[in-house]
Amino acid sequence: MPTPKIAMLTAGGLAPCLSAAVGGLIARYTDLAPEAEIIGYRSGYKGVLLGEFLTVTPEVRAKAPLLLRQGGSPLGNSRIKLTNVKDCVKRGLVKEGQDPLKVAAEQLARDQVTVLHTIGGDDTNTTAADLAAYLESNGYHLTVVGLPKTIDNDVVPIRQTLGAWSAAEQGAIFAENIVNEQSANPRMLIVHEIMGRKCGWLTAATALAYRERLDRAAFLPEFGFDRAHKDVDAVYLPELPFDIGREAERLRARLDAKDCVTIFLSEGAGLDEIVAEFEGRGEVLGRDPFGHVKIDTVNVGKWFADRFAPMIGAEKSLVLKSGHFCRSAAPNADDLRLIQGMVDLAVECGLKGVSGVIGHDEDQGGRLRAIEFPRIRGGKTFDPTTPWFTALLDEIGQEHG
Repeated sequence: MPTPKIAMLTAGGLAPCLSAAVGGLIARYTDLAPEAEIIGYRSGYKGVLLGEFLTVTPEVRAKAPLLLRQGGSPLGNSRIKLTNVKDCVKRGLVKEGQDPLKVAAEQLARDQVTVLHTIGGDDTNTTAADLAAYLESNGYHLTVVGLPKTIDNDVVPIRQTLGAWSAAEQGAIFAENIVNEQSANPRMLIVHEIMGRKCGWLTAATALAYRERLDRAAFLPEFGFDRAHKDVDAVYLPELPFDIGREAERLRARLDAKDCVTIFLSEGAGLDEIVAEFEGRGEVLGRDPFGHVKIDTVNVGKWFADRFAPMIGAEKSLVLKSGHFCRSAAPNADDLRLIQGMVDLAVECGLKGVSGVIGHDEDQGGRLRAIEFPRIRGGKTFDPTTPWFTALLDEIGQEHG
């Protein structure tokens, strides 16, 4: 059997798993196939298009476990859609008239890569499948094994994506500090905006993790320091419709009772309606290479704060976003265990020539396996009737939608 040549890339947004996954792959290949050459393409598909990569040297192999406790990615990321020819030309990644998919595939063949590991979301991994299909049609076999990265936990049919647990924990830590801003002003409204364009899992999981941390905290209600002041008052998700008027009445009562209100808000909550409002008055919103509206141009948290503040009688409102704080963190113990299990199977599949995205397949009883690329897609939504979430809503007095 010829010696394999392994390539890796990380792409899309950050998540608390990228460095650990890269380090885990290097360490596992070093154990099972120490003769294999390993490279890492820089900045995702940009590195593939330009032929830019880092080589895994003996020193890197020896120190790879250091990456398990790091955030970010040692290889760098980018958001590049290889089928968006216009964008690739505009960014100088290919020349006018070139097909980015063909350029990338030919670069992989030129580099003699036999196994490509893609660590990213659904776009990253399905693009890799397109590359493999193109090479196969041209007589070059490439095994592609993806690892599912996204803090949104929104990839079908994967039960749990890498980095999501850590992001929820970090969001809870972020919230522990920002909620103290309520003591800076009377009748204070705090909006904690959390990442999640179409899926509210991260917001719900962050609220749960935060309240579990409150359960372990000590308070001094006899001197103005009680749990109620620190607690969450509302959790709004893309999947959870609500009546803003009824919610305003409820939150005004809570504001009257404790002098502050804290909202955990998914950045995708009400997004379609907000975008329609903006575009209806002629505003042009920025979009990324995948056609998604850039949420930072919409500022969902401010939109909600501007509407709720006068309705509930808040004297001051503050919008704080935890996204970059959470996604740049190192993985926690739960994610490290998940990463290790997925990395072990990814390397096994790479050496056996089995392509797919590694994950616990919800359509096959949650079994960890290489899931077929055609079945991978984004947009998995959170089920707001999940028992732990409905229990949370009951505890804070919020309707189920």
